Amino acid sequence: MAVSARQLTELLDREAIRDCLYRYCRGIDRADEAALRSAYWPDATDQHGRYAGPVEGFFELVKQGSATGPRNIHQISNVLIEFASETVAAVESAFSALQRSRRKDSGVGQVMLAGRYCDLFEKRDGEWRIARRVVVYDWLEEQTPPEQSEDARFGLRKPIGGCFPSDPVYELLRSAKLRSG
Repeated sequence: MAVSARQLTELLDREAIRDCLYRYCRGIDRADEAALRSAYWPDATDQHGRYAGPVEGFFELVKQGSATGPRNIHQISNVLIEFASETVAAVESAFSALQRSRRKDSGVGQVMLAGRYCDLFEKRDGEWRIARRVVVYDWLEEQTPPEQSEDARFGLRKPIGGCFPSDPVYELLRSAKLRSG
């Protein structure tokens, strides 16, 4: 069976969209502003829980939250990509997120969320990014954070994930760049 140029382009576009979704997760989980910004067009909008507006406002909220030393884990699955044209796609992806952050009362909050990212993706100059995001929440569970320190909880399981640039993935990326040349 021969593969047409259009089919090949669509496969490459699907992978580029998935890669963008994964960059978003790295950006939000590792407090990596560059990775987070690379997932959105500068003129994008985001409706994300209590926030709805230009993506710059969402970035500011993320920065404020990152300053409190959060612990985030986002996972994406069930990515369904429907192309409206060669440069526009409607993308629905399921997410689960475990989030821990400082509260205003100086306590620690922890929540497990599940829902869907309903994204309008646009391809500009050969690159796919989010132009509009609406986060749909399907599950929310407040949890009691553990009282033990991370060192006590994780024990010998090292390294423990962290924020940019300390997380081990950034050393891996630096090492890969050095080896390539």
